Amino acid sequence: MSTKSAGQAVKAGYKNIRVMLAGEPAWVKAGYPTYANYGWVCRGNIVLIDLRSAEKDAAARIPRSVSMPFADFADNYDEIPIKAPVVLYSDKDEETTAAMKILHDNGYKKVSLVEGNFLGWKRVGGSLEKGPVVTDVRWKRILAEGEVSVAEFERALADPKVATILDVRTKAEVASGKFPSSQHIPLDELCKDMDQFVCKIRDLQKDEKIYIHCTTGARAEMAYKELKKRDFNAFYLVAEVDCKGNDCSIEE
Repeated sequence: MSTKSAGQAVKAGYKNIRVMLAGEPAWVKAGYPTYANYGWVCRGNIVLIDLRSAEKDAAARIPRSVSMPFADFADNYDEIPIKAPVVLYSDKDEETTAAMKILHDNGYKKVSLVEGNFLGWKRVGGSLEKGPVVTDVRWKRILAEGEVSVAEFERALADPKVATILDVRTKAEVASGKFPSSQHIPLDELCKDMDQFVCKIRDLQKDEKIYIHCTTGARAEMAYKELKKRDFNAFYLVAEVDCKGNDCSIEE
C-alpha cells in the first residue's frame, strides 16, 4: 500500500493503517504472504498450482490449475519456471505456507496465495471445473499492455535518446541511489502536480517515449495509467529494481 492509498483508506474510515515503504520485496523477504486477487487468478499470466491430492483436483479445481500435490511438491516444484508468477492453493493453510516458503527459499520471487484457499475461492463464487488432472506446467512470459521489456529499458539507459527514464519511487528510496540518467518524481507528487508534469521533465514532448520504473512495477503501472490518460507516450517496467548509489540492478 502506498502512502497515497493509505491516506485514502483513512478517509474511508479505517483506523489502524500502516505503510511498509520498503515495498513488496521487503514484505516477502520477511516471510509474509501476498494474496492474488480474483482477476489475477482467472486471467493473469500465471502458474496456478493445486496442492491438494490428485483425486480432489479431478473432482473440482480452479480452472487453469496444475495438479502438484503437496506430498511431492518438494521434488517437483522445479518444473515451474523460476520467473513465472506462481499462485498456490490447497485445502490446508499449512500446505500453502510451506510450499510458499520452499519457492521463496529457492529463488522464486513472485509467489502469492488464493485467499482462503480452495474453500475461500468457493465462498466468493469462483468458477470450478472437473476432469482429468493437468500435470504439465506451460508458461511463457507475455508483456502486458504498456509494459516495456527489460532489454528495451536497458537500451534506454545506455542511450537517453531512446526514452526518458522516470523514477516514481519515494524520496527516501531515491536517497539510497538511482539510475544516473533517470529523472525522479515520486508517484504522489506526479499525480498531484500532473498539470506541471511537462515542466518537471526536461524538454519532454508528448510523442516522446517515457519508461517508468519503481521497485517492482506496481507504482510504475499506476503512473503509466495517469500519463496515458493525458496522451503521453508512456510505458512501465515490471521488474525488481535495487539501487546502491549509481549501481542499480534489474531483475525480472
